[in-house]
Amino acid sequence: MMENKRGKKIICIDIGGTAIKSGIMDENMNFLRTDVMDTPRGGAGIMDAVLERISEYLSTAANPEAVCVSSAGIIDSDRGVVAEANENLIPGYTGMNISEKVRERFEIPCYVENDVNCAAMAEAYQGVGRGHSSMLMLTVGTGIGGAFLERGKLLKGHTYSACEVGYMHMDGSSFEELAATSVLVKRTAKRLSKSCLEISGKWIFEQAQAGNEVCIQEIDRMCDALALGIANLCYVLNPEIVVLGGGISAQREWLLPRLKKGLERYLIPSILEQTRLEFAAFGNYAGMMGACSAAMQKQKSALGGETDEKSIVCSVR
Repeated sequence: MMENKRGKKIICIDIGGTAIKSGIMDENMNFLRTDVMDTPRGGAGIMDAVLERISEYLSTAANPEAVCVSSAGIIDSDRGVVAEANENLIPGYTGMNISEKVRERFEIPCYVENDVNCAAMAEAYQGVGRGHSSMLMLTVGTGIGGAFLERGKLLKGHTYSACEVGYMHMDGSSFEELAATSVLVKRTAKRLSKSCLEISGKWIFEQAQAGNEVCIQEIDRMCDALALGIANLCYVLNPEIVVLGGGISAQREWLLPRLKKGLERYLIPSILEQTRLEFAAFGNYAGMMGACSAAMQKQKSALGGETDEKSIVCSVR
């Protein structure tokens, strides 16, 4: 059982499409160590890298209570299995039983949760969503991920795929094919006769702030699609707050007025006036923090208790 006993440690892993972040937490939920490495190609390579990192941590962290994993893909959190992953982004990852592989090798409890769910839990318990009765979180990057919490409880759905909003159909396409940062890069590169390898989302925003009309137009185009998607989700879920994470969270000052303008166009006044839009407070650590929170929730639930959100507090040293 994960208790806050003196000297106990928790190993946290955040598996993303491009990077694997990891760390060790102490009994007070403070990060004692953090690391990052490139994500290997394919599910088998990812699992090998994760097991190697856990082995390294176990040699330095005495008596770890558990391994908590945040992972891309649709995650069966009850079994710790990757129910489905994008084969184009992470081939051979679907069906990976992360919990079982960790337990078999190290004989230590392992809890696994979807990465967007983890980031949402971090924001809801101690970030910009704290104190709100319901929260919709969207992470915008290579694709678009979503998570929804009401009164501290995650909406997971019948097959753990609730809020896979990137696949939502919009204007003859999908939400993420219209509003993801990767699409912004592709469209801008095409208009500027550049390779996608030559530019990035950060570069596009820098150029827009310098007055590049093409970059400004493409950002406006992305924001309009993003606002439409958010509005559609608000009509279904009616969140008190919408939190945007991912790489775009660094562009708050540039994006916020554009998104609000779009929401004014797509949301009826009674919902618009009661819905707050914010950008995520946590960056690289959100997945690991949320993974630990998810594990604590599961522990409390297994014991028949209720999670005390105020007790879930992490910090970074």
